[in-house]
This record gives sequence, C-alpha cells and structure tokens, in this order.
Amino acid sequence: MSENLNDISNDQHAVRRQKLADLRTGGFDPFRANAAQTHFSQDAKALYVEGQDYVTTVSAAGRLITFRVQGGSSFVKIQDQQGPIQLYFRRDVLGEERYGVFKKSLDLGDIIGVSGPLFKTKTGEITIRVDAFTLVSKALRPLPEKWHGLSDAEQVYRQRYLDLIVNAESRHRLMTRARIVSAVRRFLEDRQFLEVETPVLQSVAGGAAARPFQTHHNALNTDFVLRISLELYLKRMLVAGYDRVFEIGRNFRNEGVSRRHNPEFTMLEVYQAYSDYRGMMTLVKDLLVHLVRDVVKPTEADGEGENTPRRPTMKIKHAQSGELIDFGAEWREVRYKDLIIEKTGDAEWFARSKAEKVAGVQKLGLFADPKWEEFELTNEIFGKLIEPTLIQPTFVTHLPKELCPLAKITLDDATTIDVFELIIGGMEVAPAYSEQNDPDVQRSMFEAQAGEEQQKIDHDFLLALEHGMPPAGGMGIGIDRLCILLTGAESIRDVILFPQLRDAKH
Repeated sequence: MSENLNDISNDQHAVRRQKLADLRTGGFDPFRANAAQTHFSQDAKALYVEGQDYVTTVSAAGRLITFRVQGGSSFVKIQDQQGPIQLYFRRDVLGEERYGVFKKSLDLGDIIGVSGPLFKTKTGEITIRVDAFTLVSKALRPLPEKWHGLSDAEQVYRQRYLDLIVNAESRHRLMTRARIVSAVRRFLEDRQFLEVETPVLQSVAGGAAARPFQTHHNALNTDFVLRISLELYLKRMLVAGYDRVFEIGRNFRNEGVSRRHNPEFTMLEVYQAYSDYRGMMTLVKDLLVHLVRDVVKPTEADGEGENTPRRPTMKIKHAQSGELIDFGAEWREVRYKDLIIEKTGDAEWFARSKAEKVAGVQKLGLFADPKWEEFELTNEIFGKLIEPTLIQPTFVTHLPKELCPLAKITLDDATTIDVFELIIGGMEVAPAYSEQNDPDVQRSMFEAQAGEEQQKIDHDFLLALEHGMPPAGGMGIGIDRLCILLTGAESIRDVILFPQLRDAKH
C-alpha cells in the first residue's frame, strides 16, 4: 500500500488546526448544528431563467472543491450529492470583515452554506452570487489532489468517503446502484409483489450450500447463524397465502473474496405462486430490459467524429472482455447438457463412467479429483470453460438435480431440474427454479445433501411444506453482480460502498 494520505498531510493538518483555533478565538462556531439549504445544486441551476440575472435567490450547501481567491472577487465551487455549482464571492457584497473570513479561514474541503441570487457568467455558467455564507464544518485534513486522487486501489476502498468526494465516476456508479435498487422495487410493486422482511439471524443455514458466520444469543442461550439465503422464509410466505413476495436483503457467507464475491452481499429474491421457471424467465428479462432502457440509459455515437450526437442504445460494454452486451437482442436459451456435449465433443458424456469423466476433465486441461461426484466433475467443465465465455444474456436450463435440492425434477429427465441460470458477462446473475413443493421429495433431497450432517436440515420449513405450498416460480438476482454489469465496473468492490477488507495493520 502506498503512503497513507493522512501521513503526508501533517503540515496542512497543523495549518488547518491553527485556523480552527483562530475561528474559535474570534467567536465563530466552525461546526454548526445546521445550515439553510433550499435546493440541491442541479435543482438550483434549473431555476435559472435565461436573461433574468439576480432575480431568483437560493440557499445551497456543500463542500468546497475548487477554491481560488483573487483580490476583491473570487469564483469557487461547492459540491453536494447532485454535483457541483459555482459561487461568486465579492468584497463589496459581503463587506470587508466577512470577505476576510472567506479569504483567510476557508480551505479546500470545508463545508459551507451560502445564499444569494442566480446569474449566468460570460462563459455561460449558472452561478450563485454569495450574499451570505456560513462555515458549517471545518475540514482538518486536505482532500486528495484533484487530478491524482487516491493512488492506491486499496485506499480507494478503505477511504471510500474520499474517493466519492474526488472521483465523479465513483459517485455516478454508486448513485446508479441506488437508482437500480429503487427501480427494482417499483417494477415488482407495479406487478403486485409484496416486499417483506425475513430474519437475518437463523437457527439453520438453509437455502444454499455455503459456510455461514456463526454467533450466539446470550439471552436465549442459543447459537445462530447469519443467513446465507433469503429463500426458505420467503417460501413460508407462500404457504401463508401471499402469492407474490420479494425481499431485497443482505446475505452473509464466510467464504473467499474475489472480483465477484464479497462476504456480505445484497440479494433480490422473488417468488410467484402458480408460476414456474419459465414465468421467471419472462420476469427477469422484462426487469433487466427496463433497467437498461429506463434507468441506466446507455448511449452510443450516432456517426463518427468528436462532436457526433449520441443516441439511446441497449448495449453496455463488458469491462473484462470489452465486448458490448446487447440487452435488446434475442436472449439465448440452451440446455446445460448441450453445452457440456459441445465443449467435450462427446455425445455420450453423460453415459460415461466416473473414471472416464475424470480423464475427460483432465484432457481439457482442468484439475479433476477422483473423489468428486460425477456431477461435480461435469460442473467443473461448465464453471471453468463454459460460463466465462457466455458474455451475451444466456438462459442455461435443466441443470443436474444435485446442484439444487429445492427445485422440481424435470418430467422427461429425472437427472435434471426445471431451472435456469441467467449468465451475462461470463457470470451467473440470476438463477430461477420451478420450486419444489412436495414435502416428501423435499425431505429426501435435503437428507441426501446433508449426508451425515442431518442437523443442518430445516425441519421447520419441511413442516410448513406439509401444510401445502402452491406451485411457484422463484428467482434470485445478485444486486452487486447486476450493478457490475450495468455500470461497467471491474469488480464487486466498485459497486459496494464499503467492502470488507483485511485489517489495515496487516
């Protein structure tokens, strides 16, 4: 890690500390309890009427991001959550004393509140002429240099608050994430789905095969885990008579960290009674097309040249491959078995013995443990050699039944289940199932998955199923992965505000 920003700012820190002391000695409160703010920056700009300078008065507040004092008048900029707005300070408007405070006591990074009328400069920039200002929070540490920002990638994540101040791309990406989550809610609510909240602390880590975080409730003297999935409690809601439910919530898995994985991550899970995995296909495609077209709103050049106008498109650039993902084109649908046969070149792959499969996996240049189950050997081919190549939206259907004990068995093939995995950009974005609602079949599949660890079976969920759960389609979408795709990000850390990191002392 490069030298920490705080280590190289000691001189400026001392200067700012002295300014803080001088302000307090002069009777100024450098950390005010509030500030008048009638408008955000871009909303204020929108109020300006062409040719009507100094007519509309606004109050704004934000952080000083440019600060150049020039004699008796100065232009500076503040930034709020909408972006920057220019301010114009004049000695003859503020008076000698207040202008002196502006010149001597303020620094880049300070947070101020201002009020005054809007006007347009000779260069065409809508600006607030400052009639009054207040320092509301003195910044004791300097901001990173505007053009260099944070030079260390880990520092970007560890001091995300600074990254968001100086990096417009990071701000835009994380604002886009917020709009995506909001749009997902509206999309589902418009289709009569009910948003619910289910327990984060659970007695059994059900709904997925993953290592949980463990904790203990002292008052109840009971061990709990942080949930690894939303699924089983949402299905209880189907039993309870709620036909369309969804939850957007955090899951926790005590596993590895990678470009696609964070121990704490956000999932959307949706369940619709009297539907199936094909109904979920329609739902997820409609949702993603809506998000691209109406929320992200990508554009492309309408011709050649620097000043060529741009037009709407349904294509988003994939960060890793550089390929344009076309959400507006036909989405491919293909069976898992067909992809495996195509990759191995062996039409009899699924009839081969385990030893033959081990040899076949090794022939493809992959590691194959002879102790693995046959479905694990096959899935190694899919995960390492097939999934990463599926950049355009692809529904991979009818996976091996061992991969998900919560789905319906395919009627014409007892070795597969009625599911799809939506792969985009070389990674799974949304798995969906025709949900298993036969309590006896569900119990036997749980028992087979648990093996000798029968205590991991959620017997309360099986009891709920015995009261009757309607047929249903269910779907999960990793919100973080979705945001990677829709914002063109490189890593899951780029779309999470504060990702988990190793302790800085290490």
